[in-house]
Amino acid sequence: MLGQQVSTAAARTHAARLVTAHGEPLAAPDGGLTHLFPDPAALAGLDPATLALPRTRRVTLAGLVATLASGELDLGPAAAWDQVRAQLSALPGFGPWTVEVIAMRGLGDPDAFLAGDLGVVKAARALGLPSGAGALTAAAQAWRPWRAYAVQYLWASGDHAVNRIPGRLALQA
Repeated sequence: MLGQQVSTAAARTHAARLVTAHGEPLAAPDGGLTHLFPDPAALAGLDPATLALPRTRRVTLAGLVATLASGELDLGPAAAWDQVRAQLSALPGFGPWTVEVIAMRGLGDPDAFLAGDLGVVKAARALGLPSGAGALTAAAQAWRPWRAYAVQYLWASGDHAVNRIPGRLALQA
């Protein structure tokens, strides 16, 4: 949710600020890992106005945290994927991209698909696949029930900094 409509670097910055301010410090930090991500109960009492996020993102985060803290929403390993999708979609500020990212990365749904993701669209176009969300979704029916793996492949095929190993030089032709 912190990565909605922002760069990967901005999402990382938002998450780091949230974790540093509200997460539990580790007794023995390891490298860059210094805190545990705060649980919903720890975030439920915070004033969203104190977060360095756009107002709409603060409202979205507050709604998610309240729903998680109340127990109305379960994002655990036994959660029903379709039920979670419906519940998330009903929250303010949750669109298809965020819902599918949570389904893929949080719930482990191997069929989650992000047809409108910019990286997916660019990679699909570069590989000669349909790049419009509707046409790509139709083409991706053949990949079911493993579309999340296709998303990972498409992301990895793109020329994005997260696909490069830091400190390694590119091979020269």
